[in-house]
Amino acid sequence: MVFAAPMEALARAERVLETGPPPLHASVAHQVIGIWQRDFGDLRIALGHLRRARDLAARAESAEREADVLATLGVALVHAGRTRQGLTAFERGVARGTGHTRARVLYRRAYVWWVLGRHREALEDVRRAISVLRQADDVIWTARALTLRATVHLALGAVDRADADFTAAERLWETTGQEHDKADAVESRGLAAFRSGDIPAALRLLDEAEERYAKLGTPTFMLDIRRCEVLMAAGLAPEALAGADAAIARLDGIGGQSTRKAELLLAAARAARSAGDPHTAIARAAVAVRLFAAQRRSWWETHARLVLIEARVASGRGSGRLVADAARVAERLASFGSPAAPEASLLAGRIALGLGWTADAERHLALAARSRHAGPPLARMTGWAAQALRARAAGSGRGVLEACRRGLDVLDDHRMTLGASELRARATAQGAELAALAQQASLARGGPRRLLEWSERWRATVLSAPPTRPPADPALLSGLTAFREIAARAEAARVEGRPVPALEREQRRLEREIRARTHHMRGDASGDGRRFDAARLLERLGDTTLVELAVLDGRVQVLLCGQGRVRRFEGGALAQALTEAEHVQAGLRRLAHPGAEARLPLVEAAGRRLEELLFGGVARRLGGGPVVIVPPGALHRVPWALLPALRERVLSVSPSAGSWLRARETEAPPGGRHVFVRGPGLATGGAEVPEAAGRHDAATVLEHDDARVPRVLRELDGAALAHLAAHGTFRADSPMFSSLRMADGPLIVHDFERLDRSPYRIVLSSCDTARLASVGADELLGLVTALLPLGTAGVVASSAPVNDAAVVPLMLALHKGLDAGLSLAEALRDARAAVPDDAVHQATGWAFAAFGAA
Repeated sequence: MVFAAPMEALARAERVLETGPPPLHASVAHQVIGIWQRDFGDLRIALGHLRRARDLAARAESAEREADVLATLGVALVHAGRTRQGLTAFERGVARGTGHTRARVLYRRAYVWWVLGRHREALEDVRRAISVLRQADDVIWTARALTLRATVHLALGAVDRADADFTAAERLWETTGQEHDKADAVESRGLAAFRSGDIPAALRLLDEAEERYAKLGTPTFMLDIRRCEVLMAAGLAPEALAGADAAIARLDGIGGQSTRKAELLLAAARAARSAGDPHTAIARAAVAVRLFAAQRRSWWETHARLVLIEARVASGRGSGRLVADAARVAERLASFGSPAAPEASLLAGRIALGLGWTADAERHLALAARSRHAGPPLARMTGWAAQALRARAAGSGRGVLEACRRGLDVLDDHRMTLGASELRARATAQGAELAALAQQASLARGGPRRLLEWSERWRATVLSAPPTRPPADPALLSGLTAFREIAARAEAARVEGRPVPALEREQRRLEREIRARTHHMRGDASGDGRRFDAARLLERLGDTTLVELAVLDGRVQVLLCGQGRVRRFEGGALAQALTEAEHVQAGLRRLAHPGAEARLPLVEAAGRRLEELLFGGVARRLGGGPVVIVPPGALHRVPWALLPALRERVLSVSPSAGSWLRARETEAPPGGRHVFVRGPGLATGGAEVPEAAGRHDAATVLEHDDARVPRVLRELDGAALAHLAAHGTFRADSPMFSSLRMADGPLIVHDFERLDRSPYRIVLSSCDTARLASVGADELLGLVTALLPLGTAGVVASSAPVNDAAVVPLMLALHKGLDAGLSLAEALRDARAAVPDDAVHQATGWAFAAFGAA
């Protein structure tokens, strides 16, 4: 019962002890309390009850009862870090038990072998146990043993064998009432899905298991560890680190298992390393190494040492000793049969290369490269990264490019199994090294067109295919509605000066729920879609010049595309450009308010310096036609129209050359519907909307109560032109919740992704609507990038705060140009020239940009 209804089992055991039972019955009751405390409570209390249960079993002169209690005590001792005492208890338990009881003892010893990382011993004990348990028709313990064997197979990378055992165990669990065991089985299936590369299914199953545990009121420390691993693979390392640290605090608070604490510390170290925080990774991994060593858990200790070495290298250290340490770790992991062995060999090879030890590097990298043809996607990625480094060390540029291509193909296929745009974008970080190696090889071989192709290969890939549309999930739809209502109530409370902490907590809870449900979506697009074609781009450019900015080794490389060719020029240091871009942004924020006119010359001077850093002499080679700027993610907030060489031009911005080409080839929808929306709370009340809407026949105007999210989405779907005058809020912490304020609350990125087709052209006339979060390798998340894959060919939006009053004449001039048949970029260029010639209006014009190609 303790694994079917834990709280009820605990209560019954305590009632038995209150009756003064005979030793045999008292032994059972103390054992039940010990199991509950061991798995769900204080381990010190558990050991006391289990020792009492052992002594009572001896008094009852029941060898079978004593053997069973010794097995339970052995598990508790090992979890407490007293490995030698625990194994001694198992030796006595195996000796005392017979038949069916002995099989249960062997199962629990197999579990302990798994905890210790001794997988061969675990498989031998569980094999012997399963045979007897099946003969005895013991459904519950057979299912447990099959689940354990599957988990051991997963640790050894044998996914197919694990899947077969999980399937067999699940059939048995369905015939029982063991609710905790059933939850554990769901959790284990989540781990299996992750090992097979299905991250959405893994997240869904782990969430389901957590719900089941919550109903039983039991802790979830093993699930926390597994979720950390999945979150890291999904590119959500900061969340994984926060989850691991929170679980450690909870475990310490209840005096929980020492073994679980060590595993959580290892998970936290891995997450910190992936999140780019090597110092935290070193601290967590060092403690984990000490705990695993004290617990005599060599398999785990070796994995923790791998993370410790990786973190030390990431912190800037590199030495011959670290090469030797990484090589020893690789050898030990290989002897354990761990799938992490190639990762350690890659690390040793990478450090050796940094030291110029090419022979040593080749030996280690060759070992790592063996993993490139088999296993889950990330393991194959490790192999292809090793192969690319081998080729570079051998001076084979062609070999580097081939390895990078094959590795990125693996990651591309994996990325497209993810349905959520956020996960697709973040997953690209795992290909950043391969993309950089390929760009460096292209640069060394001297081919600008090839460098362009590789710059495009892993840039803004989230825009290459429409996101998976969220399912018609009632829970998701009700969650979005509830989120809007709570967010609107919180905003109203802030305006009225009322306290909002409770509303903010509920809003965060709903955000987590919505985000989790979107993460469960599996991708429905193929990863082998149409690749970027430089020749087609050059053909479609005509008299337009496209300037793509790539970053290699911290310096800007300018790729000038037009007139049938691609030319390369060197720009300045990216770090300096970022500093100037921040100065420009700060100046624009000040100029949005009257009275800051004196800062205008400073902003213009910063713009000139920024142009020199980014373009150098290229500014004189732009020709006389339109210009398209393709910046790296780090520079997406640059107000490009402020740069002197671009100020008078027809200018548009695109996240990638490929996305500009797709926008250029997107056809306008039939019907030509025009939709204008006015949200609440604008200083001008969206004063441009009535006059701008009057320029278009039969335009739909949504305002006041009509400007509610469901109605707005219906009207936007498939429109030719949409103008949204609504407060914009950018969420750097969670870009998919960046929003426009409607009458009933925020219209968020997740809402836009429900459209069958977003409007062909969109004008977003409020502040910060073009702000994006740079994630992954070179991906951008936000309102603009949500719209481009859904059928939008062009967007006008602002990357900085703007003056509401100054927006009105700019927008009216923009619509005048659109009414005359101009493109968004042409109309915006003319609108900037038409507004009053003062600092506030100039700054407002510079803050807006045309994205795409419409």
